Amino acid sequence: MSTPLYSTTATSTGEGRAGGRARTDDGVLDLTLAVPTSMGGPGGATNPEQLFAAGWSSCFHSALKMVAAQRKVTLTGSTVEAQVTLDKTDEGGLALAAALRVTVGGVDEETAQELTAAAHAVCPYSLATRGNVPVTLATIVA
Repeated sequence: MSTPLYSTTATSTGEGRAGGRARTDDGVLDLTLAVPTSMGGPGGATNPEQLFAAGWSSCFHSALKMVAAQRKVTLTGSTVEAQVTLDKTDEGGLALAAALRVTVGGVDEETAQELTAAAHAVCPYSLATRGNVPVTLATIVA
């Protein structure tokens, strides 16, 4: 059994992604949601996929820095870009897919690939989506 380190609660009200609001229990995040224009909505506000991409990219970046530190590897720069896609399924439903673009500086190609794989193995978002969301990883050496 695991020991909780942190827990938070977010509540969605109103019309969900179509003009509703999402707010965390501490009020730090409190925003209006909107369907993106590419899906026929008005845009102009964030959507669940953007929030998921922001969470995953920042979590993965922390995992990357953690595994580099554990291996005593110094990075001269790094970024993680998470592209989250909402796809229509053959059954008429919706499903997520993701592409993570990991840029690593100060290391060779092999080390960069190893660090990306190690981060993907320990990142909580990667673990939560494994087997449920198709993910492609791309590692770029800066």
